[in-house]
Amino acid sequence: MARGIIGLDIGSHSIKLVELKEAKGGSWKLVKFGLHKLPAEAIVDGAIMNSAAVVEGIRDLIARHKIKTREVATCVSGHSVIIKKITLPTMSEDELNESIQWEAEQYIPFSINDVNLDTQILSQGEEASNMDVLLVAAKKDIIHEYTAAIAEAGLKPLIVDVACFSIENCFDLNEDPAPGEISALVNVGASLVNINILNNGVTAFTRDINMGGNQFTEEIQKQLNISYEEAEALKLGGNISSSQSTTEAVVPQEVGAILRSTSETLAVEIQRSIDFYLATSPGLSLGRLVLSGGTAKIAGLKDALESSLNTKVELADPFKNISYSPKDFDPDYLKDLAPMSAVAVGLASRRLGDKPA
Repeated sequence: MARGIIGLDIGSHSIKLVELKEAKGGSWKLVKFGLHKLPAEAIVDGAIMNSAAVVEGIRDLIARHKIKTREVATCVSGHSVIIKKITLPTMSEDELNESIQWEAEQYIPFSINDVNLDTQILSQGEEASNMDVLLVAAKKDIIHEYTAAIAEAGLKPLIVDVACFSIENCFDLNEDPAPGEISALVNVGASLVNINILNNGVTAFTRDINMGGNQFTEEIQKQLNISYEEAEALKLGGNISSSQSTTEAVVPQEVGAILRSTSETLAVEIQRSIDFYLATSPGLSLGRLVLSGGTAKIAGLKDALESSLNTKVELADPFKNISYSPKDFDPDYLKDLAPMSAVAVGLASRRLGDKPA
């Protein structure tokens, strides 16, 4: 049986760590789970700005959860990652690997020497002479930032995935979509929204949007004239001492109105991306949207998406088909953190020998 690895989701708000054990029959068991919050702006637009804080966070998780496994799968996202679905003449995988360097040049806005490339053959095209290929390019410098921080923390980075594909891995572990269903997997983090639309279980469209939970905090801070820390507490449903004069006039209704308004703005941006894909072919309709990420549970976001898309929206439950001991893991704690754990669970399901994305 393939050895397990650590799934390490290094987000702009926190680092999530998951280790899964694969049992016979394809079942999974949760072995380790940890969360470490990062200081503000440790990661900006997917780039590590405060490497020391990230290394310290990983080391804290290793020590606190007594991590023995050294091998890691992590992921990148944002403007340094390009994902394109392209159509090429039918060829073997070996032929594709040989030709992809010059094929990719016309699709990648970076120097081909500055990126790592990977491909996945999706299907034969409508004509037997063509095939659909998923082309993924990630800038080498962003990959190096993440792998260097992981290595400095004492772990061994073996797989670097892309966030939207990690969400898909998690979805595959826990869901069984109907044949032909179109599912939108939407991961809303602190500063990025990762969208992966599956058509009949295969990636058909991806997009990253430079928005997220930080917009909610900034709107509360701006409209109520309070500090970022106070706004973050209010966003998460916390209370601020009435002795702080700047927040004496703040009432829950005001915060709720700001959250709903910002949710509607974010929902419109997500809807635009989904509508763009649905417009590519007549008769396409969205079956459901699965919402994950640290911002997924923000008041009003689920309702705003259901209203704008007129479709079923459900919160991701990455532990749905994963067993665990209630003695080792508090079920309420896992339930509370479930949506933000989807990427880490998807990473932890990767195995040595997998084709890296």
